[in-house]
Amino acid sequence: MLGSRWIRHLLPSPSSHLRSPVRHLMDLRSVVSHLKALAPLALAESWDNVGLLVEPSPPHQVQKLLLTNDLTEEVLEEAVGMGANMVLSYHPPIFKALKRLTSGHWKERLVVKALENRLAVYSPHTACDALSNGVNDWLGRALGPCVSVPIRACTSLSHPGGYEHILTFDCDAPATVLPRLQSLRDARVRTYPLMNKDRFHLSCSRDALLQALAILSEKPGLRDSMEIVALQKPPLLDTGMGRLCTLSEPVSISAAVERVKRHLGLAHLRLALGSGKTLESSVNVMAVCAGSGSSILSGVPADLYLTGEMSHHEVLDAVAEGHSVILCEHSNSERGYLQELRGQIAERLEGKVEVVVSKKDHDPLLVV
Repeated sequence: MLGSRWIRHLLPSPSSHLRSPVRHLMDLRSVVSHLKALAPLALAESWDNVGLLVEPSPPHQVQKLLLTNDLTEEVLEEAVGMGANMVLSYHPPIFKALKRLTSGHWKERLVVKALENRLAVYSPHTACDALSNGVNDWLGRALGPCVSVPIRACTSLSHPGGYEHILTFDCDAPATVLPRLQSLRDARVRTYPLMNKDRFHLSCSRDALLQALAILSEKPGLRDSMEIVALQKPPLLDTGMGRLCTLSEPVSISAAVERVKRHLGLAHLRLALGSGKTLESSVNVMAVCAGSGSSILSGVPADLYLTGEMSHHEVLDAVAEGHSVILCEHSNSERGYLQELRGQIAERLEGKVEVVVSKKDHDPLLVV
């Protein structure tokens, strides 16, 4: 007969089941909240379609998040195969309005298959274009250390307190108008005593301003002291579209080409030399814009433009103005940034969600 000491050794430990790996989960809405905090959607261009694009029926838990530059059917199958619960697609797979969801078009099939497999789909796109330390800052580091500033700076996301105007006026008998001004929605009144009268500051929205002017017009003599100031949104430092990069040390155009190749992991690029320039011409200032950058880069004073794509005539314009142009194809100018974005997201989610970068995502254009 075995002694009790030996029996205890043979029996499984009561807590042995706790030693298996712990599954970390995060609610979809919490993940989306973190993504918005990382890259505020208010930074995105007005024409863009950003944010949560496909939402499975709640509650939806996220354990694995797949990052991709483009959500193709191949990438979607990859996401399903690895058991992902969410896909972050840099480019929004839903851009133009979908009038039906059928198997007849590949983008419609994406939405259907995503919902069938309970895959949420999110896109930050131009919010990350504008973001400080976003895709354009990453692209701007292609030539080495530099000082970069946005080509087109973003403005603050909202006016202080939501007010758009300040109306000031002087009045010695405010009792007839003050209560009516204080009752206005989206308005705040402050009073500053002067020698023989009071000065009033009305911070307000545009609609409240029009109502206040109607009220004040009933009292003669106020117009002479009225002043209206429109509040301008101040620029957000380091945030905006494109980057103008002043290099710490100038490089030749030929050296710039090789550095861009290494930075993007590409064997080939397209180069247009600016008028009067050679491969040995110096690059001191570079303007970059990930994706399709002509609308941002046009007319910017730089030795070199680096972007994904420009039309033939846009390249001709740039060359005629003395700017050399490097084109690397649209998604090649963005895809390498996904590794940095993966680290930023993983840190913000505190390791509660596994974040991986797609192996199937690739530029559709090949050099043959």
